[in-house]
Formats: sequence, C-alpha cells, structure tokens
Amino acid sequence: MSIASTRKRLLDARRAQRLIRFHTRFEKTEVMGYVLDVGPEFALVAVVNDRVWFDGFECFRVQDLREVRPYPRAAFVEAALRRRGERLPRKPRVSLADPEAMIRTAARVGPMLTIHLERIDPEVCFIGRVEGIEDGWMFLREIDPSARWDKTATPYRLKAITRIGFGADYEEALHLVGGEPKRVKARR
Repeated sequence: MSIASTRKRLLDARRAQRLIRFHTRFEKTEVMGYVLDVGPEFALVAVVNDRVWFDGFECFRVQDLREVRPYPRAAFVEAALRRRGERLPRKPRVSLADPEAMIRTAARVGPMLTIHLERIDPEVCFIGRVEGIEDGWMFLREIDPSARWDKTATPYRLKAITRIGFGADYEEALHLVGGEPKRVKARR
C-alpha cells in the first residue's frame, strides 16, 4: 500500500470516526484505535487496548503503517466501550506540523512521553520527561521500570524517532510512583 493510499485511509477513518486496525513495518502486533489527526509525517491515534479500554495516544509515522483497515469487530468493541462509560477522547492539543512541534506539544499534554526508535531497535522504547529540544535533538530525562529517574537527560535525534506515546496507563503509573524528577542539565 502506498503512503498516499495509507494517508487516504487514515483521513477517511478520521472523518467517519471509524475504529481501525493496523500494524507497523517494525512489528506485526496489531494496533486498534481511532484516528484523531493526520499531519505531513505522523498520524495521531486514540489507542484502544486489547482489554477494550482507551489507553492514551500514539503518534505513528504514516510511512511505517501497514494494512490500515476498519476493525472487523467494531460493533462489539464500541458496545463494550459505551457500556463501560468510555467515550472517544477529544483530540489533545498536539501539533503534527513537524516532529519537533509534535514532541513539544505532546510533552505539554501529560507529564510523561514514550519514544520509539524502531529503525534502531524495534523492541525498545524510552519513557520520561522532555527536558528540551535543540538543533534536531530531543533531551529526555528517562524513568526506569522501577520508577527511578535518571540523573541526566539523554539526547535523541528527532529524525530517528518513529513513534511517540503519551497519556497511557503505564506512563501514568510510572509518574504516580516516581513523582517529579529533580531538575538537571542535559547530557551532551
């Protein structure tokens, strides 16, 4: 499927508020959710997890998406969401104009951000707080799976980032336990 075709399917799903599924070129695990916005490089999705709850937002690079299709059991999923009192979240104030704007605005939505560098390692993600963006680099103060903050911020090239996530249960749990990090200077 071409990027133009993928973009058209995403835009159609957004207009129709249609539940979709897809996977990325880096993994075969299916993602289910609602498209909230489509920018030049990234699409913003309200994710529905496999337990049929809304679970935050992710911005996926359009060029990495594969097999974007309507979810075949959408009626069941939507009925379960309604009965649980789950409503389609409003689009958060995230700009998809370019990767820098996306990260800056997503970092304001919630206290934690998850970044993926799937071209480098599709099995790993990094979670933390954005400490700054400068000259094509983002500086992320990471939190580990035990909710302990790193002492310094780690630099990541903006163009290496293939996906970001925010507002999910796991990120929230890390923040609840880890609290706010102490301010430090970025490692360069």
